[in-house]
Amino acid sequence: MSCCLSCCASLTCGLCSSVASGISQKSARIGYCFLFGASLIVSWILREVGAPLLEKIPWIDSSETHTKEWYQVQAVLRVSLGNFLFFIVLALIMIGVKDQNDRRDSWHHGGWTIKTVIWLLLIVLTFFIPDSVMLAYGFISKFGAGLFLLIQVLILLDCTHNWNDSWVEKDEQKWYIALLVVSIGCYIAAFTFSGVLFIWFNPGGYDCGLNVFFLSMSMILAFVFGVVALHPQVNGSLLPASVISLYCAYVCYTGLSSEPRGYECNGLNKSRADLQPHSYHHHLHLEQVRANLFLKKWKKERAKRRKRKRGQLAIRIHSST
Repeated sequence: MSCCLSCCASLTCGLCSSVASGISQKSARIGYCFLFGASLIVSWILREVGAPLLEKIPWIDSSETHTKEWYQVQAVLRVSLGNFLFFIVLALIMIGVKDQNDRRDSWHHGGWTIKTVIWLLLIVLTFFIPDSVMLAYGFISKFGAGLFLLIQVLILLDCTHNWNDSWVEKDEQKWYIALLVVSIGCYIAAFTFSGVLFIWFNPGGYDCGLNVFFLSMSMILAFVFGVVALHPQVNGSLLPASVISLYCAYVCYTGLSSEPRGYECNGLNKSRADLQPHSYHHHLHLEQVRANLFLKKWKKERAKRRKRKRGQLAIRIHSST
């Protein structure tokens, strides 16, 4: 058995080494995309099964008031912090690198076995960080998420411009037709998806003005992108504008789908019949009723105490006289 295990371990190490060398010879983007995808999978697994494990860690606040969702967020934040530390260190090391002649460029393209081990260690070490540090990181990460979305848009724009230029350089009619077909297809997909989102996140009979605002703005921006791209002074192309429009519709979907499941304007996970007795305003009304009943009871008890004190004071005055 031990011989079989050692053989499997050696084969695994050899496979990882060959894959790492292949990545370093081709492009570092493949390796970094692999690490990013692996972090998403790890986050998903820990979010689903990590709550009971986090409750047993002594330096993580295990208060009885914390729900399962709180521990799920903690698991995802700690994986996110490990990735942030890994990539920010690499970014700082690569400052000033302009060409492949720099020695540090080999650190960027090579050493994937060591970098994978460091990435794993950083993720594991984040689960030893106190809860107060994660609270601060969770607040800062909200702004970092917005910056990350902006960087994603810039990268997507660069990729679509390169895609557009590569087909235009072929200077053949079939590639121009392909560009037009892909651009129109992306626009059709963007507006169709936005229409489906209107059905999901704007159910009839409810005031969902904020959802309608975001969906309407995404569609208006998609139209503006196309007009600007076709303007003679811009000399742009419909392909980048259509892809960004489709991406905006997707980002709008991810934002609206994160609304509470009990919220009546989120029709993605619940049917209208399920939303009616468990709607957000229904819960809010119940809480207001409970608060009013508690306030009335408190006022009634206070009036009784005052009446009792007045009676005791009258008895004392009467007995003293």
